Amino acid sequence: MNKEWDLTPLYKGIDTPEFRADCAELEKLSAELNAFAAHLPEDNRGAVLHRALELQERMARIIAPLFEYAGLRSAVNTADEEAVNASAKLQKLLSDTSAAEAAIKAYVGRTEDLETLIAADPFLGDYAYLLRTMKDDAKYTLDEKVEEALAKMNLSGGSAWENLQSYLTSTVTADYRGEKKTLSAVRNLAYDPDPAVRKDAYDAEIACYDRIRDGVCFALNSLKQQVTTECEMRRAGSPLEMTLRASRMKKTTLDAMIQAIEESLPIFWKYLRAKAKLLGYEGGLKWWDLFAPVGKNTATYTVEDAKQYLLDHFRPFAPDMADMMERAFDEAWIDFFPRAGKVGGAFCANIACIRQSRVLTNFDGAFGDIVTLAHELGHAYHGMMIEEHRPLNLDYSMPVAETASTFNETVVMNAALAEAKDPQVKLGLLESQLQDTTQIMCDIMSRYWFETAVFDKAKEGFAFPDELCRMMTDAQKRAYGDGLDPETLHPYMWVCKSHYYSAGLSFYNFPYAFGGLFAAGLYAQYRREGEAFLPKYRALLKATTVSSVEDVAKMADIDLGDVNFWRSSLEIFKDRVDQFLALAEQA
Repeated sequence: MNKEWDLTPLYKGIDTPEFRADCAELEKLSAELNAFAAHLPEDNRGAVLHRALELQERMARIIAPLFEYAGLRSAVNTADEEAVNASAKLQKLLSDTSAAEAAIKAYVGRTEDLETLIAADPFLGDYAYLLRTMKDDAKYTLDEKVEEALAKMNLSGGSAWENLQSYLTSTVTADYRGEKKTLSAVRNLAYDPDPAVRKDAYDAEIACYDRIRDGVCFALNSLKQQVTTECEMRRAGSPLEMTLRASRMKKTTLDAMIQAIEESLPIFWKYLRAKAKLLGYEGGLKWWDLFAPVGKNTATYTVEDAKQYLLDHFRPFAPDMADMMERAFDEAWIDFFPRAGKVGGAFCANIACIRQSRVLTNFDGAFGDIVTLAHELGHAYHGMMIEEHRPLNLDYSMPVAETASTFNETVVMNAALAEAKDPQVKLGLLESQLQDTTQIMCDIMSRYWFETAVFDKAKEGFAFPDELCRMMTDAQKRAYGDGLDPETLHPYMWVCKSHYYSAGLSFYNFPYAFGGLFAAGLYAQYRREGEAFLPKYRALLKATTVSSVEDVAKMADIDLGDVNFWRSSLEIFKDRVDQFLALAEQA
């Protein structure tokens, strides 16, 4: 079985006739789109919109494989000069069409009879949701030349700062017990059963950030100031409001979810204190013990073990998903192991143009790595559900992006818990699930509050590393309460988490909580309805690219503005904590 992913279904290389030909075609299409958008006639608007979308479709078909190939190569080797340069060239080509995109959006915005035109043309009907959102967004679109300037400046602004954070965190080494380790490798030691290993790894991790914190600090400040400036230019409200509009999600939904989470935080604090007691001390859990295994959860797994585990647990649930997972392992969709230059964490890239996905993980053999694979392959399944859409209907918003992935985690964990006979095995499984849930509740809330504070600071000045560390620990104290030892927090979580470092994607934190709780609600329906739920689930996933978050939820008879929905989802985790506490008392 492969250990690295295979990108040859996209291209054999950058310096190949195929890659060069597609780049040339992209340049040609860019010029054609610019020429077309420069003179949009005010009459015969239906034909104009039809032609505009056709050109944008052709662009999308060419852009997707080029960007994915260069980006995926960079992800596993941030020092890949050829891939980095190709990405920069592609970003430049894409920025050249920003004025045309703005002109088309403005044209849609001033089309008064849009609904009539949509009804008259099936092609426009396929893009009804896109056109309606373009019309709504047009009020925040600036003059075409300003949009073009912003896009071009972003290449040496937001995009460059994002690349800097990725490069620094993927190339820095930690001094761990006399040897050099990548940041991903030393962070993986947080799952080690030996408490001395975990503590030494934590110390080595914290120490290595001192060498890169200044550069990452400038990246974070510059990005947030850029977003704040653009928000003011567009008269678009706050960065959070911009994110909610881009997410096609109402503020009432976010407020209801956060209210329910805040009410529930003490539940997770109880779990953390109980875990500390299991590890031999009273009070709040120490940071380096957050991922410490307890119970009989110390088994290690090979890649082959992980494959079989996933197939065994998903085939009874959804055979088509199991088939896709088998393909992912057998056809080299997955890049498994950490290595120098490879970015940390995990992600899934859906590549509709080849009807496949690519998954990056930093596999270390723990049970949590199997859960991570289930999560990322949930994204791949989501991608499979939407691949029949037209090329401009392939983007789902941040909140629903985590639905299928977190649903998969729930399937794995609930199946494993149902099979567990030994109380210590069940304790270990509960611990694994609660460990992950605490991350998407407590830790996500700390990230949400931290990013809010950073944006507030960006309005008035620059936050130096010490202040960012203070902001981070303040947010952690608020989110983790007395569940963590306040003397052993992680002040540098702002350095290692890539989610903060995008000019076009602020607040990429609350979607994880949304995904976890929405998936819990959906899983409860699956338990009630059985196989009858699956067609609804597939249809719901397919609709995520052409519907608002609230309308997607309505397909499952869920009102996201009702705080009681979120409370009911959290009740599932309260029950898990109660089970954990009972088993911990017996241990």
